[in-house]
Amino acid sequence: MDKVNVAVIGIGHLGSRHLKVYSELTDKVNIAGICDINLERTGHFIHHYKVSLLNDYRHLLGKVDAVSICVPTVNHFSVAKEFLEHGAHVLVEKPITTTLKEADQLIAIAKRKKLKLQVGHVERFNSAFQAIQDTAKNPLFIECHRLNLFPNRSLDIGVVMDLMIHDIDIVLGLVNSKIRDISAVGVKVLTNLEDIANVRLVFKNGCVCNLTASRVSDDVMRKIRIFLNDTYISLDYVKQEAFVYKKNGLAISKNALPIEKEEPLKKELESFIDCIREDKKPIVSGVEGRQALEIALQISKKIWKNPANI
Repeated sequence: MDKVNVAVIGIGHLGSRHLKVYSELTDKVNIAGICDINLERTGHFIHHYKVSLLNDYRHLLGKVDAVSICVPTVNHFSVAKEFLEHGAHVLVEKPITTTLKEADQLIAIAKRKKLKLQVGHVERFNSAFQAIQDTAKNPLFIECHRLNLFPNRSLDIGVVMDLMIHDIDIVLGLVNSKIRDISAVGVKVLTNLEDIANVRLVFKNGCVCNLTASRVSDDVMRKIRIFLNDTYISLDYVKQEAFVYKKNGLAISKNALPIEKEEPLKKELESFIDCIREDKKPIVSGVEGRQALEIALQISKKIWKNPANI
């Protein structure tokens, strides 16, 4: 197959990273253009990457094979819908949309048009996570911590949609069961939405998961601990390290998993392009993106329903 003509819509923090990665995939893609409403802020990309810059994505409709959509969440649906309707494969950053109805529409359009719809849950492509997938079968208890500095971006959504949704997606992929119960608390600190959240998920098969997310921390932490029968897995997404602890008689053995560290975003975008070229299903399709959104919305509803939480 010839090179895939791609465009990046929204050249903010994430969009500029997408652009950088695409510029390194010269054997697979051709950057047909980039788009951002702030031409003054993004004008330097024209010379650095030798690409055309537009302030209206509609000028690219029907002219590209695929797009990365990195605009604010509230615009995910409208932009993705138009590109899908015009025959372009779409990678939309997480969360897929703001509502389940919108997500269902995008999934239906992609299916009808036989196009790839991928959602940017980048932790699925973290080398450490991929290294533990075969070991982390039938978990009994999972603990997730995702702490970040105040981002000064993505403030149109709360920390559940901004950060915790990554761990929601990971947990749903690990636990092969429906959720029986959700408990959630959240606190506003620097914005009008929850900046800190703590959640407990109880699955029908008995697995329990505790998730904590904060975007007002003075440190960065992205870790998951998975407990199984006679086995405990500790994973650090930032360091791309994973350790497996196993019961050995009355002792506990600790083994580091061999991991070849790679940039998760590059693996994610390469996978997206390969799915297009080889007609494969994305690892995180619209269906998986919708599942994570559904639980995130339920959590947000729980938080905001209780005035004592906020």
